[in-house]
Amino acid sequence: MTNKTILYFIFLLMGLWITISSSVARPSLPKHEVRAAWVTAAYGLDWPDTRAVSEATLVRQQEELTDILDKLQEANFNTVLFQTRMRGDLVYPSSIEPFSYPLAGKTGRDPGYDPLAFAIEECHKRGMECHAWIVAIPLGNRKHVANMGAQSVTRKRPAICVQYKNEWFLNPGHPATKEYLMEIVREVITRYDIDGVHFDYLRYPERSEKKFPDAREFRAYGKEKTEAEWRRENLTAIVRHLYHETKKIKPWVKVSTSPVGKHSDTSLCSSKGWNAFHTVYQDVDRWLAEGIHDQVYPMLYFRGNNFYPFVLDWLERSRGRQIVPGLGIYFLDPREGNWELSDIQRQLGFLREHHTAGAGFYRVRYLMDNTQGVYDLVRENFYRAPALQPPMTWLDSIPPGKPEQLEVSFLEEGKVELKWTPSMDNDSIHPPYYIVYGSGSDPVDTSNPEHILTQRIRSAEYTYIPVLPWERKYVFAVSATDRYGNESEAVFSTGNYPGTKAETGGNGSE
Repeated sequence: MTNKTILYFIFLLMGLWITISSSVARPSLPKHEVRAAWVTAAYGLDWPDTRAVSEATLVRQQEELTDILDKLQEANFNTVLFQTRMRGDLVYPSSIEPFSYPLAGKTGRDPGYDPLAFAIEECHKRGMECHAWIVAIPLGNRKHVANMGAQSVTRKRPAICVQYKNEWFLNPGHPATKEYLMEIVREVITRYDIDGVHFDYLRYPERSEKKFPDAREFRAYGKEKTEAEWRRENLTAIVRHLYHETKKIKPWVKVSTSPVGKHSDTSLCSSKGWNAFHTVYQDVDRWLAEGIHDQVYPMLYFRGNNFYPFVLDWLERSRGRQIVPGLGIYFLDPREGNWELSDIQRQLGFLREHHTAGAGFYRVRYLMDNTQGVYDLVRENFYRAPALQPPMTWLDSIPPGKPEQLEVSFLEEGKVELKWTPSMDNDSIHPPYYIVYGSGSDPVDTSNPEHILTQRIRSAEYTYIPVLPWERKYVFAVSATDRYGNESEAVFSTGNYPGTKAETGGNGSE
């Protein structure tokens, strides 16, 4: 029996064990975990369904987005990867590139509001981070580019654009490409309270090899490198520039990419000729080694032996940065693939067991449609309680000061008003957020994520309203967290509580 055969059976048995154990008992819940979903605006795939061409349709378009965010919040997601740049077009007003056509039915047409500002505000209301998902290199086909007319980057900056197989691309080999992409990123992070910038397709076209039209740039800038080495260095230079320039402006903004799901062949498993390093020239291992990434969302849209060993390979390469595997839940749709819900269940169990920083779901439409019950699986099992963002200690490891003087007032109909003395942080310009915990037993166990009532509160007060009378909380705690995810010590409520023994189960336990 070969090593590959042995490895295959190991992962097969591991997947079977995860499925059985998950069906017998619900998995334990981590307090910190990235729970992300990609919201695709390109072609209106996930959003919007309605074009904003009147006041009524504008409102409906916004409601479509808030409906998505409501369902994500109900399932305790905490990260939205909101598509901000598609193929040289945007979802916010800009002098650099035009509005995307799905917003108002025509490229460049103003939908009557700022969708990116709206998305960020609505995410933050729900305690979720909003990351600007930016498609970096592709610019679309001829028809798409023609529809943009003079607003297209191919017309404004022709020197950095190339045509390949009837598609237009930014040229990674041109030194000005990284500057152009940074113009867009700078606009996003200076104008908006964004939590992250997430780069997709920051790679060469697949199978391009020697056919990609960058020979002139290679002769000018390749020096003594091979073409493959030069192309990898081009992408690394772009990533390096975007990362460092972002951190100069807002160091807490997370920088991430979604590379091809397999970095390269492992010692026992072949990537079958489809990997980040050789096929599309993404040297993500170097990006992590240089520290020019905060998170990596590898597109692990595979099953079995094409999934489990490559998760472990990414973890080995992480250098302490956050690995958030992307799961291809679209394959649950019979029109897309032949996956079963148990495939996703096994993958989520594997990621938990091996302590990845979390998971991303591609795409949110399949969560909203509850395809094969995937939304129910996540909400009722894996994400049945909230989770905080994993801290970025490589950027800042100092938590804010502890909040003080938590005052609790029990009001009518089960409402509880909480007020506390604000916390101080080492970042004097940006005050911390607050996390509120609640329980039926004293003191609150703040290590248990099931006690998190809300997070990302900006003001030093909160009104708690129980959803159901028998779920009412009587004891509370409040902690502060900075934009890097560092949490302070908590201040706990003290004193007498209005609940009777009957109301609290006799001993105050839930």
